[in-house]
Amino acid sequence: MIAHFDLDSFFVSVELLTQPSLKGKAVIVGGQNEKGIVSTCSYEARKFGVHSAMPMKTAIRLCPHAIVISGTHSEYSRYSKWVTKIIASKAPLFEKASVDEFYIDLTGMDKFFDPLKWTIELREQIINETGLPISFGIAKNKMVAKMATNEAKPNGFLQVPLGKENEFLAPLEVDKIPGVGERASQILNYHEIKLIKDIHNTTPGDLEKWLGKWGYELWNKAQGNYTSVITEYREPKSISKENTFQENISDINFLMSEIVRMTEKISFELRKEEKVAGCVTIKIRYPDFETNSRQVSIPYTSADDEIIPVAKDLFHKLYKKGMLVRLLGVRVSDLSNDAVQTNLFQNTERKNTLYKAIDDVKNRFGGASVYRASGK
Repeated sequence: MIAHFDLDSFFVSVELLTQPSLKGKAVIVGGQNEKGIVSTCSYEARKFGVHSAMPMKTAIRLCPHAIVISGTHSEYSRYSKWVTKIIASKAPLFEKASVDEFYIDLTGMDKFFDPLKWTIELREQIINETGLPISFGIAKNKMVAKMATNEAKPNGFLQVPLGKENEFLAPLEVDKIPGVGERASQILNYHEIKLIKDIHNTTPGDLEKWLGKWGYELWNKAQGNYTSVITEYREPKSISKENTFQENISDINFLMSEIVRMTEKISFELRKEEKVAGCVTIKIRYPDFETNSRQVSIPYTSADDEIIPVAKDLFHKLYKKGMLVRLLGVRVSDLSNDAVQTNLFQNTERKNTLYKAIDDVKNRFGGASVYRASGK
């Protein structure tokens, strides 16, 4: 048995906690320029057809009175970590699927207490401690649990009893099955398949004929069958670089260039591992071996142009003026795979294309083949 938790309109909900005046209004969080994308929106905006990943121009046309905000990224990271910490303190095995989405394995829990009651209490703890609305679904697997959560929103919960999967799925529209996109939906509608119960009344062969190999997978999903297991959440490790100088250094310009050089290498490693970081640390050691460090949480990123200014600022706040430096280090931690959602805040296509080109060159000719002039 699996429980799926999803924080409702997460980014908007965080904004409402810090700006109560926004309550009850149509609010859109996302990129504010012409090519911006909607990250999320309030239910008041959804009534007008606005939804996540929609071009901002379209959203404004549909809901011209909406209040558009770019978002407080550091707060989203903080609240996501807060909820993760609460779940980690209670759940024996869970998966963090994104900044606002979690799966919890409840297998065997019924031997000790009622899984539904336990999950309700966990939800209430999250709401009481963070102030965030959160919905959950419980079912025999991850897919059905997620679909149950979607039906329970906003700020509710729903259990699909074992053996009742078809009964739950039958009246739902086919595009509520994860993986059914606009194109597949059009093909199915053409064949008069609009609800999941219509798939129950067809054959895997017909679906394969219309949708290719994916047709059989869709038929299985429509029966409530899904085999993906929980990927256990582990506190991510850090990536760090440090340099012990042959001679003690007091040249600030040189130290700044070292920060740039090390941060570039770290960011390159993050992108290779398809991760983003939520925390930056600077470490300084003086000739007498006194060692100090300072860290700060940041919006999740793998872009060195976003990490470098933070690292430099930390250095200036930590460094004892006039002192010689024996060792300098940069570390990023709180690693995550949540890159997709962080990219919705702004039009990052050009930046991503640039970094991909740079990384391709580095992969081919070595990490030192391309670097910032300030990191020489």
